[in-house]
Amino acid sequence: MEQKLKELEMKALEEVKAASGLKELNQVRVSYLGKKGPITEVLRGMGKLSAEERPKMGALANMIRETITKAIENKNVELENEAVAKKLEAETIDVTLPGRPVSTGNRHPLTKIIEEIEDLFIGMGYKVAEGPEVEHDYYNFEALNLPKGHPARDMQDSFYITEEILMRTHTSPVQARTMEKHEGKGPVKIICPGKVYRRDNDDATHSHQFMQIEGLVVDENITMGDLKGTLEVFAKKIFGADREIRLRPSFFPFTEPSVEMDISCKICRGNGCRVCKQTGWIEVLGAGMVHPNVLEMAGFDSKKYTGFAFGMGPDRIAMLKYGIDDIRHFYTNDIRFLKQFAVQE
Repeated sequence: MEQKLKELEMKALEEVKAASGLKELNQVRVSYLGKKGPITEVLRGMGKLSAEERPKMGALANMIRETITKAIENKNVELENEAVAKKLEAETIDVTLPGRPVSTGNRHPLTKIIEEIEDLFIGMGYKVAEGPEVEHDYYNFEALNLPKGHPARDMQDSFYITEEILMRTHTSPVQARTMEKHEGKGPVKIICPGKVYRRDNDDATHSHQFMQIEGLVVDENITMGDLKGTLEVFAKKIFGADREIRLRPSFFPFTEPSVEMDISCKICRGNGCRVCKQTGWIEVLGAGMVHPNVLEMAGFDSKKYTGFAFGMGPDRIAMLKYGIDDIRHFYTNDIRFLKQFAVQE
């Protein structure tokens, strides 16, 4: 039995040494040290030995088991180190190779326009106000002098969720909420940028979801002259110092009087062309003096306070400024379109 154990030891050590991988080494371990291995079988036959030989053979078998176990552990470390070395060699980085260019993003043209407009009005003392996109009918219409059944509601075909909840059709509800928070005390001087929603067919100039920026000033002795001066500063800053503006009478339920603002056409300089439809002017935004009813519903004394409001679409502003002919370009995320604005940073 002693001879058989020593032969098993020698054979096992040779196989451990010859193992070329962790999987092969594990097979050697199972073959010699497992429950069905030859060493275990030899130990099972110790019952046939004399009482004097049993302790001697047991000690020898345990020593051989430990020797094989130690050899396997050492070989396992060796194979793991070899595997790590091979992986490091395969993954070596040649630092002399030229670097690969990394594509970087740039601000979306709408983001650029909105930030430019915000910076302009913040510099004029305005604060940026925000409100919910899912809005109450009261703030979206009634608080803005548009009671239920008012025909002007049809101009803003709305996405209603319930009879009293809808996706806001303009950012004017932010103005109503802000005035309400002031509890009838001025001044109020805010702009309200954000997304708005209307049931509209998407085409080159219309979208069911688009951006809007509205402005509001409420204080004592605010006049139409203040509104015109503000809009002139806006037009010259955004479109160029050589641009002129004109105000045309219009109608909005929440302002009285109401106006549309046009800017002189940059292409033809007022002489008339295809872009301005031969008029020399391009419509940009709507504005007017805040209607007394709107002031009263927000808690302001309309005999003491007056104000003006204006609303513009950054989509349209960007289209005019950058010569973009289709509003859908803003929302399709075409990288070719967006890359055109990287050089303008």
